[in-house]
Amino acid sequence: MTGRILIVDDDRSMCEALEAGLVPKGFEVRWKTSAVEALDLLDKLEIDVVLTDITMRGMDGLELCERIGANRPDVPVIVITAFGSLDTAIAAMRAKAYDFITKPVKIDVLALALARAVQHRTLREEVKRLRRLV
Repeated sequence: MTGRILIVDDDRSMCEALEAGLVPKGFEVRWKTSAVEALDLLDKLEIDVVLTDITMRGMDGLELCERIGANRPDVPVIVITAFGSLDTAIAAMRAKAYDFITKPVKIDVLALALARAVQHRTLREEVKRLRRLV
């Protein structure tokens, strides 16, 4: 399964490494190094899943997740962090994250999580479409 993924991490090399791992798995990848740039891109492009780091300069990943949840609830957000505590996972879920993955990221695990999130979004869109027909 493929999907359009937006990676948000203030570490450019992390964005490039994730892109290099996900493109061969069939994903179309865009990335931004700030949450503000990511929100701007979300307004312009159709994105299936956002993958964001929690710890970033400026707006952090949890705030980004909340903003996407409020403005684009159709787009699942997967949060990645090097600090995988239970409190952080709970905070991510409260911010409406679809999933939570700890670093170091295993690309196969990430690809599976992204594929599930894309499928989740596709199914939700199909349910909406079918409800409009009734």
